[in-house]
Amino acid sequence: MARPRQFDEQSAVNSATELFWQRGYHATSVRDLGDALKLTPSSLYRTFTDKHTLFLRALDHYRATESTQARRRLDASDRPVREVLREWMLWLVTCPADGESGRGCFVVNTASELGTTDAQVQERTEAAFAVTRQALRAVLTEGRERGELSTDLDIEGAVELLFTTVLGLRVRERAGHDLERLATAIDLAIRTLGTTPAQPA
Repeated sequence: MARPRQFDEQSAVNSATELFWQRGYHATSVRDLGDALKLTPSSLYRTFTDKHTLFLRALDHYRATESTQARRRLDASDRPVREVLREWMLWLVTCPADGESGRGCFVVNTASELGTTDAQVQERTEAAFAVTRQALRAVLTEGRERGELSTDLDIEGAVELLFTTVLGLRVRERAGHDLERLATAIDLAIRTLGTTPAQPA
């Protein structure tokens, strides 16, 4: 059976991303993908080669959309850095308006499921993590330069602490943990940055 005449490949990648994000790589079968994308197995293989290739495209799509949005939210150009960090971390773990449990982060979910067993996947997850670290490094550096953070702050150490906290928060969000408890962890992580240095009289 040939692909539908009005087949939209990018729309199919969007649908595949949602399915992989919800179920994970191993729990998503070719038949599941065919049903979601409205493609027969033969049409799916003809378009995307195989499930693994489609999964890589889904990861790339996620990184180009969700990850980019998260990075934009870390822009502290006109707000206090602690406020930006807290709002960003809360945004990461806030459930959708419909009240359904969060799905976590597709990249974190993938890294947890596949680890280092797939070099192509690991390359993409590590690249996504590097973007997050760089965004954290930038906002912390800006905060230090503006005098909001101590000049003695270990930027690299703070980046690793906040990044590790974020990964843990995403896993707990996926597990449906109470937002109030997650907010408590977020506030404690922010406090490790120290108090705002006193301004000269």
